[in-house]
This record gives sequence, structure tokens and C-alpha cells, in this order.
Amino acid sequence: MSITEDKRELNSYIDRKVDIHSVASFKGNEHIIRLKLKFDIKKIREALDEVKAKSEFKTAASGFHALAMTRRKNHTVESDEDLVGRYYTRIDESYEEVAKDELIDESEFTELVDVFKGTYFETIHKELSARYPIGRVRILEKDSFNCNSWHRDPEPRIHIPIYTNPGALLIINHHCTHLPADGSAYFTDTRGYHTALNGGTESRTHLVATLAYPEYQP
Repeated sequence: MSITEDKRELNSYIDRKVDIHSVASFKGNEHIIRLKLKFDIKKIREALDEVKAKSEFKTAASGFHALAMTRRKNHTVESDEDLVGRYYTRIDESYEEVAKDELIDESEFTELVDVFKGTYFETIHKELSARYPIGRVRILEKDSFNCNSWHRDPEPRIHIPIYTNPGALLIINHHCTHLPADGSAYFTDTRGYHTALNGGTESRTHLVATLAYPEYQP
């Protein structure tokens, strides 16, 4: 192309109208779907305050904190692996996929951790379990200006945002969107490569429930 054509091409991009509004709302696709199921966000936040007054988050990674809501039957202490679990990633220029951490049998996590019993979280767990095969359920908190690794999970997840901000985003494969904290539940197909990032100045807190389906084999 000539210099004139190159200038014309770039100017055509500059002249476009830029969308600065829809990024503050939910925009789904086949990987991130808002379910019909919805909960009372006020009750969720009140229940979280109750739980945090009696329990503490564990740091699972830098800027990333977890609180287990379910456990294996008759187990009173969760391991660090229970808070993270198996994931797959590509770590270098070879682009070869490697497995990280231990594979977890999600179907074993049937019991609610004591601190969550009698709270609105118990209602949420019952409603989810009545509809879907639910494994580990965790409250996950991300500090501001924090991003997870680029990875994929063996199973999909359900996300229920509790506290968020416009800079908190979920990216799965090539799709990126914000998940508002309004009580909605979202199916997230984290069997695809994904990351969660918090580019905002406030922390982001989600309830994340693993769907206990057999491990996806690509």
C-alpha cells in the first residue's frame, strides 16, 4: 500500500465512534451466560458480613483470597489444594500445555462449612444443589489491580458477584465482560482458557461454585 492509502486506512479507524458505555454492563456469549436464577444481593452481602466476622480468608495467590464454603463430608480442615485445585496452563514460548496442582473430586464437597450454616449462603447452596451438580463452593476475593493466571479448569463454574466495580472483568477465550453484582448467577465455561482481572480501585468478591461434571477432555 502507498503512504496515502496507509494514512486513509488509519484515519478510517480514528473516525469511528468509540463505545465507552457497554463495557460497564454485562455482555454475554456462549462462554458466559446469565442464568434465570437470581438471589437477593442485599441478603448475600449481609450474610458475608456475618461470615467474615467469624472467619478469615486464606491467601491462595498474590492478591487473591479464598474462603471455603463447602468441604468433604466429615472433614473439618481444608487443604491449600482444596482452595485452588487442578488447572492447565501454557507457561512459555513452547506453548505446551502443562497441568498444575492436584485433580480434585468435586463430587465429594457436599457438606457446608459450619460458619455458613444458618446464613443466606445455605439457602443459595440448597437452591444451586437442587438444580445442578455442585462441587466446591468458595468465596473468592481479588485485590485491586490484580489478575489471575491465563489457564483453563477441568470443569465449568457458576459465578455470583457480591461486590464488584466497573474494572472487574472476566475473560474466557476471546470474550471479555463485566459481571454486575445484582444477585444474578452466571454460567462461566472455564473449561476454556480464561482469566479474571480487577483493574478497579476496590476489591472484587464473587461466590464461585464448581459444577461437578467429569473432567473435560479436549
